[in-house]
Amino acid sequence: MTAHVNSSCIGCGLCANMCPQVFTMTGEGVAAARDELLPEWDGLVQEAAESCPVGAIETA
Repeated sequence: MTAHVNSSCIGCGLCANMCPQVFTMTGEGVAAARDELLPEWDGLVQEAAESCPVGAIETA
């Protein structure tokens, strides 16, 4: 699985709180995803994507 935070991010921090292994908050106040994801994080990443209030997390 891959994850990307698009430009719709409002910086609420929900994803970083739910899945800190993958998502961090940048100095610009928006979220970013790690480049390499472990397979065991797939469920957490999907849950974070579904919980994002603006749909900014894209997964593949």
